[in-house]
Amino acid sequence: MPTAALHVARTGLDAQGARMRVIANNLANVGTTGFKRDRANFATLAYQDARVAGQQSSTETAYATGLNLGSGVSVQSTTRIETQGVLQTTGNSLDLALDGDGYFQIQLPGGKLGYTRAGNFSRSAEGQLVTSQGYQVLPPIQIPEGTTQVTISDDGIVSASIAGQTEAQQLGQLSIASFANPAGLQASSNNFMLETGASGVAQLGVAGENGRGHIKQGMLEGSNVNIVQELVDMIETQRGYEINSKMISAVDEMLRNANQTL
Repeated sequence: MPTAALHVARTGLDAQGARMRVIANNLANVGTTGFKRDRANFATLAYQDARVAGQQSSTETAYATGLNLGSGVSVQSTTRIETQGVLQTTGNSLDLALDGDGYFQIQLPGGKLGYTRAGNFSRSAEGQLVTSQGYQVLPPIQIPEGTTQVTISDDGIVSASIAGQTEAQQLGQLSIASFANPAGLQASSNNFMLETGASGVAQLGVAGENGRGHIKQGMLEGSNVNIVQELVDMIETQRGYEINSKMISAVDEMLRNANQTL
């Protein structure tokens, strides 16, 4: 019936609207440190089987094809694209980037643990290595007073040159978290990811070992959003939305003609 077609077209509008929101969020975060773009995944809704293939068409024959009427589409999920962003040199000794897989571990308020690729860290008033929100980087790194230079190696060893001392003092070593299924991490605000049952438990280890990326001091990882690709996806989504809108107009015209005729 035409009313069923209206419902199908409406699901198309909803799905394309959700995809446009995903694209808008990608473009909004094109300059966000360590941001990973999302992709909307679609799935068909339930089908009405008016006739099943193989069903008897007579006492001696069976239908070679079925009659299946779809009920529309929905956004099944979003997939985070984990490709590496471009590493940008900043010259700030506390800016860190991961060249490869893995996440920095952060102590969030309330005892929660967060994971991030955004390594734009700072030194707090107490000398701790923290994020821009003031959350402590784990394992804790305490930078002593009088430090003139902080050096962080590719494997995360943090050393400080202190005024009046000839040799650098080792402060600790940063650990990198890896997950069996990084796509299962829950995206949160302020560039943080949260562990879920789908992601698996965080496995902490040394940077550069067992598939974990190396730490690059004085650099930040840029967003992996490709503006050209997002614009192409945006135009495609807009066209899909327009077509579903025209479908609603066409069905409405069919119903109007039917009412006038009958």
